[in-house]
Order: sequence, then structure tokens, then C-alpha cells
Amino acid sequence: MSVPLLELRDVTRSFPGPPEVQALKGVNLVVETGDYVSIVGPSGSGKSTMLNILGLLDRPSVGEYRIDGVRTGDLDEDDRAAVRARRIGFVFQSFHLMARRTVLDNVLMPMLYSGVPRAEREDRARETLRRVGLSHRVDFLPTRLSGGERQRVAVARAVVSAPSVLLADEPTGNLDGATSQEVLALFDELRGDGLTLIVITHDSVVAERADRRVRIADGRLTEVRA
Repeated sequence: MSVPLLELRDVTRSFPGPPEVQALKGVNLVVETGDYVSIVGPSGSGKSTMLNILGLLDRPSVGEYRIDGVRTGDLDEDDRAAVRARRIGFVFQSFHLMARRTVLDNVLMPMLYSGVPRAEREDRARETLRRVGLSHRVDFLPTRLSGGERQRVAVARAVVSAPSVLLADEPTGNLDGATSQEVLALFDELRGDGLTLIVITHDSVVAERADRRVRIADGRLTEVRA
């Protein structure tokens, strides 16, 4: 039997009070390679906490998080950072681009930490930017780009190191409807190439693009059946 790419086992995440807050409560989730999963819920439901744990930015208070069957709780901070750099891509609502660096420099940056050989980096960055339709913007600063272009740069930066999974946190939250559809179409293409996607959103339209939908409310997960 194959081992899941990602697995949460009875994960609870508590924050000290008073009063103590349980942001996640006994969460179980299995994500297989190639899955496209949306996690949908309102503000304060535990979505951000979920993202932080899946992205190795935080640890469960109780329970286990496994990647390829490996218990991440056994990893020290250096090992967690190495796994994060090589295996996980992030896309955020606010883009988080380096404003004083060119588009090309922004996409080159993660490869400094992910183990991509130096000789391959620029060609890979340029090819990834071509893939997201931004070959004509490589020398621009992010401040000269539209919101949709900035999000496509963020996607290119997230996938340039060939991660196992892309975690997208409200990726269309700052975009208009037409531009949101362009970004979601790009996600469809990436999924078609075999990338595993987890999209965290409050938007039901965004959530419905995924093959699997999981609802989070008051720190508990429920799989939404089609």
C-alpha cells in the first residue's frame, strides 16, 4: 500500500491563554500525490493554523504530521527548513515579493536554498516565468506589475524548485474576478502536470475548482462529498 504524501493524525493545536484556545481539534487529513484539495472556512476557523502546520511553519500541540510517512515531529529546525525548501511551495494572498528585486531575481531566490545547482537556476527561472506567461516581464520590478502578474510571479517562485506540494493561502483574495480565474486556470495546469495542490480559501467558487473539498469550522475538519 502506498504511503500518503501528507498525513495529519489526530492533530490538535492549542495556544495558551487565558483562556486557552484550540485552533485545531483532533484533525485527520490524508493527501495523496497529485491531489487537488481545497480547505474552506470562515475567518477564525483554523485555516491559517492548518497552513502553518502543513507548511512546517508550526508544530502540532498533540498528534502527528507525516510527510511521505516520516514523522516531522522528529525533525529538528534545520531539517524542517530543508524539507520546507525542497518539498513545499507557498503562495500567499499578499504576494510577498521583494519589491526592489526584479521578477527574475524573485524567482531565482528560492533556489538558493532548495538544492538546485547554480548552473541550472537562471534557465529554470526563465522557463518557469515563460510557463506562467511572464517572459516579457523578467526585468520588471514587482511595483510595475498588475496584481494578477504579481500573483503569477509568486506562483512561479513557489514552483520553480519543483516542490512536491503547493500550499496556496487565499491566492485570489486580492484579485478581481477575471484575474482570479486566470490564476485558477494556472493551478489547473500545474495540477495537470502532477503537482499536488492545497488551496486554503473562504471563497466557495475557488474551493469548487478542487477535486476534493474539506470544510473547517471551529477547528474541526469535514470532507465535503460531491
